[in-house]
Amino acid sequence: MSRTIEVRVPDMGDFDAVDVVEVLVEAGDSVDADDGLITLESDKASMEVPAPEAGTVREMQVGEGDSVSSDDLIAILEVAGEASDAVDDASGEAQNDSAADEAPAGENTTNSGPSSEAPRADTPSRPVDTSDADLAVDLVVLGSGPAGYTAAFRAADLGLKVALVERYESLGGVCLNVGCIPSKALLHVAALLDDAAHFGDHGVQFGAPTIDLDALRAWKDGVVRRLTGGLAQLAKQRKVEVVQGTGTFTSPWRLQVEHDGATRTLAFEQAIVAAGSRPVELPGLPYDDQRLIDSTGALELRDIPARLLVLGGGIIGLEMATVYHALGSEITVVELTDELMPGTDRDLVKPLQKRLAQRYDSILLGVKVVGIEPTDDGLRVSFEARDGGEAPEPRVFDRVLSSVGRRPNGDRIGADAAGLAVDERGFLTVDRQMRTNVGHIFAVGDIVGGPMLAHKGIHEGKVAAEVAAGERSSFDARVIPSVAYTDPEVAWVGVTEREAKEQGLNIGKGSFPWAASGRSLAMARDEGLTKVLFDEDTGKIVGAGIVGPHAGDLIAEATLAIEMGCDAHDIGLTIHPHPTLSETVGQSAEAFAGTLTDLYLPKKNRR
Repeated sequence: MSRTIEVRVPDMGDFDAVDVVEVLVEAGDSVDADDGLITLESDKASMEVPAPEAGTVREMQVGEGDSVSSDDLIAILEVAGEASDAVDDASGEAQNDSAADEAPAGENTTNSGPSSEAPRADTPSRPVDTSDADLAVDLVVLGSGPAGYTAAFRAADLGLKVALVERYESLGGVCLNVGCIPSKALLHVAALLDDAAHFGDHGVQFGAPTIDLDALRAWKDGVVRRLTGGLAQLAKQRKVEVVQGTGTFTSPWRLQVEHDGATRTLAFEQAIVAAGSRPVELPGLPYDDQRLIDSTGALELRDIPARLLVLGGGIIGLEMATVYHALGSEITVVELTDELMPGTDRDLVKPLQKRLAQRYDSILLGVKVVGIEPTDDGLRVSFEARDGGEAPEPRVFDRVLSSVGRRPNGDRIGADAAGLAVDERGFLTVDRQMRTNVGHIFAVGDIVGGPMLAHKGIHEGKVAAEVAAGERSSFDARVIPSVAYTDPEVAWVGVTEREAKEQGLNIGKGSFPWAASGRSLAMARDEGLTKVLFDEDTGKIVGAGIVGPHAGDLIAEATLAIEMGCDAHDIGLTIHPHPTLSETVGQSAEAFAGTLTDLYLPKKNRR
């Protein structure tokens, strides 16, 4: 037997004539209890109206663009059970207090997390009593890296009472304290040293540099302190409560923070998880030996090892190799795959690999480390060829830098107590509003997957804060640029040539070698390349790659062009200053359009 029920708009408080922005089902669809039927959006927030029971949609009474108010009829469902003489009223109560309160999960985005399925916002009942908490706030942010402090500051600007929890003594998380900022400070030093040595071939001789490691370390630490101190001042100005310690959830509405043996309990209405990631540790290696370091240990600059093995040929490992080579270490890089920076277009990596091959002791590709034995003379490392071929002989190194990737901290935040779904890799799944499966808890940054990049996390943090404050917001970036701050730098954005080939996309390319760039020649750095990829059907830019000094700065133009939907003529007709490296972006677009004059192109390629 079956019966029909009416589904009506729940009580939305003072809100009236709210827009229907999406109809999620149609007549004949089967739905489960709590499946969304429609999405409503006011000027403050969005919310889904769910099915109260499992059944089949008999009729939909509203469409996209309609306006509805409390108790308006949305749909008629046919559900299991005895039929009654009258149609049941299933308006029920809103999943949240009002449309201006918490917006349930919206559409999924693959930009934000590793899952292709949108989580369901399952918001438990709110606590009534906060008297047992040491601190009660509207919003707690767990982690103060770029994603976390951005979220906290944006939420405070929008009027929320915010607490920011950080395990380090200073704000900034891994990025500012032991990641992006100190590494870039040292990479700047490496570039200066390399330029000084390089220009000896061009008539400018410098004496051999003297490295005062203590002074260099102090300068690097001073850069970090200046930025982290600035964050502390910004938090104070915004009245953000900073709580130092390691935070873990004890319930969907409580966070326990431990620091120096003391424990504080925070009660919150909403939360944003920005707990970041940590270096991956390979099993069987002697991580208790201080000579085996990760990126954090490398940035401490304890000494300049005579022989350094970099385990992993990805971005982090190669950046640290750049620093230590400039400071005087003999570098060996070992990479399990057959290429440096796996997954990156080969033409972008080739100039970097050629330069490194001339400078480093060896680059071992297709080789894995199978053992590290601590000895008095150093760390004795054994190798194995991945394809079963002849492996390099064991070697002894003064230090080994393990840089084989990072793992999200989803397994370290007490996720079970909050009801948060964490996958086997430690990621939290989020939708385009950065909501987890628990409707009042958001997640941003490394912990939600996608590229583990600070600039992605910053934008996600803003979205989460705005949604938590009742604003209309979602993460809808078309592309996210990536940069390796090696020498030369390698940067890319959007579709790569490798991806285009694998996916069978109809892509055309315009490229410009820096050997034809006046600015690059004046810099004595002509090994670079700029290429721009276009959709052959629409002519619009879909990707770009650059290798050369300052590639990380140049890639921003291509990123904006993709976001703006520019075609080759838009870019080529934009006047770039001369002589600059930025010209190579415009010249690459002209190469695709067939209007380039700085190189001779075969007539068949001109348009």
